[in-house]
Amino acid sequence: MNDRVEVDAALVRRLVDEQFPAYRSLLVWDVALSGWDNRTFRLGDALSVRLPSARGYVEQVAKEHEWLPRLAPQLPLPIPQPVALGEPGEGYPFPWSVYRWLPGTPLGLAEDVDAVALAADLGAFLTALRRLDAAGGPEAGSHNFYRGAPPAVYREEALAAMSAGFRDIDPVLARRIWDAAEETAWERPAVWFHGDAAPGNLLVRNGRLSAVIDFGTSGVGDPACDLVPAWTMFDGDARRVFLEAVGLDAATEQRARAWALWKALITVRDSPDDAPSRRTLARLAADPGV
Repeated sequence: MNDRVEVDAALVRRLVDEQFPAYRSLLVWDVALSGWDNRTFRLGDALSVRLPSARGYVEQVAKEHEWLPRLAPQLPLPIPQPVALGEPGEGYPFPWSVYRWLPGTPLGLAEDVDAVALAADLGAFLTALRRLDAAGGPEAGSHNFYRGAPPAVYREEALAAMSAGFRDIDPVLARRIWDAAEETAWERPAVWFHGDAAPGNLLVRNGRLSAVIDFGTSGVGDPACDLVPAWTMFDGDARRVFLEAVGLDAATEQRARAWALWKALITVRDSPDDAPSRRTLARLAADPGV
């Protein structure tokens, strides 16, 4: 997106002071790992501030305020809890949020994590989420970049990226992975999914998954997008344990491969040395499902 807005702690300080004077005494500072879709800042010891970085992420704000309080009591791990909804101001053009701060270290910064235990924990969380009542939930759309729809929504972009050729996966094999996914469909009722179970959105404490954050791409529909960690994060026994914990069929796993393939291809296209995406392509090449 080319409309990204620069946000810093000074701007957050002004927004908070103007709109939530009760928090004026609380310090504002950067978190260790902020996101791409949203910028996050600490607000005292117990709160955080989250601000969309571009217009394309704005729809996620209202969605999280509506749905997270309903989902949280039914899940086995903590998720973000909205506290207050901010308005545009001080030159910042979008709505923004105050949340309860969740302790833990982002997985991408954590050490000594047991991958198999993490796989079991994450699979159990996503399964619990999937089993919640999905009636009236947000269907695939621009708010979550069409997570929950068939991966075919990105077919043109994926095939164009394949044609460029990458050293980590044979283009012919990549096309076979994609075509096999398009031959399947989610034919059951829509279910809840997180949509972006990536290392930056998983918090760990004492080597175990302790919280799941950033539900911006969440929604209801085909849960294949939530199986993507099998190829973006896990190898060997950890992958097996994760897929067993999620407990979905081989067809859904194949659509998950397509989601992982699409994202890795377009990332490597733009950033050829992106190590995580290259590892994903290598994992898919070794475990293509076809």
